[in-house]
Amino acid sequence: MRTKNVINTLGFDAADWGQTPTGWQWSLYPDYMRSRISVIHEGVDTTVVTPVPDAWLRLPSGLTLTRKDEVITYVARNLEPYRGFHVFMRALPGILKRRPKAHVLIVGGDEVSYGQVSGDGRSYRDLLMAEVGHGIDRERVHFLGKVPYSSFLSVLRVSSAHVYLTYPFVLSWSFLEAMATGCLLIGSSTIPVEEVLRDRQNGLLVDFFDGAALTDRIDEMFEHPDRMQTLRDRARRTVVENYDLRTVTLPRHLALIDDLIAGRTPAERTLK
Repeated sequence: MRTKNVINTLGFDAADWGQTPTGWQWSLYPDYMRSRISVIHEGVDTTVVTPVPDAWLRLPSGLTLTRKDEVITYVARNLEPYRGFHVFMRALPGILKRRPKAHVLIVGGDEVSYGQVSGDGRSYRDLLMAEVGHGIDRERVHFLGKVPYSSFLSVLRVSSAHVYLTYPFVLSWSFLEAMATGCLLIGSSTIPVEEVLRDRQNGLLVDFFDGAALTDRIDEMFEHPDRMQTLRDRARRTVVENYDLRTVTLPRHLALIDDLIAGRTPAERTLK
């Protein structure tokens, strides 16, 4: 562990100040570092990442989906356990059975970004499909791979329920982007997620490992769309008020730089 941290330690020793995007990440640093680290997120441009009520998405199969359809979305850079892909896939047969009209859009590559490759070298998608594929309707589950940013936003904009699961690890930009598009977030009750998402206030939380609870929450969301609209609105408001690039995070980054150039101790040390 000490060897793995040596680059961070040497780099911080040469730095005047540090920046980290979340309070949870800040909490992982030793005390002598935390006193010289500001918590300022990179931010989301909420003038670009917006809800579009009449959004539509045409899939490679030719099928077109809109907000009128039941659409469950899952997004990760790569489909791997760090982002709960195994939990989501194992829950899918039950979700599809419970919601016979739903389509599932899965965005992400077959490489490994954060964890280890599988024991036999196969992608986690291949492993999980071998395990649960018999219970998955392949006409309703669409693996889209890595997509252009415009397509990614279209996926979010037609989403009825967006599933985000993660180990205690760096919070994905896509999580906040999903909130900014007004998605109904169903997230894992892990610390990085709970820093932003409040259960039944701006989204829904489930235990990371509880696929049955995930299925229940998705079903609940579809059964009570009017109630869930409030959560969607609050999700976007959370990002606009706390993580907007132009009005919140960029000004804080610039103020931090100005303080350092002027030789001042930055005013915002642990601002979230």
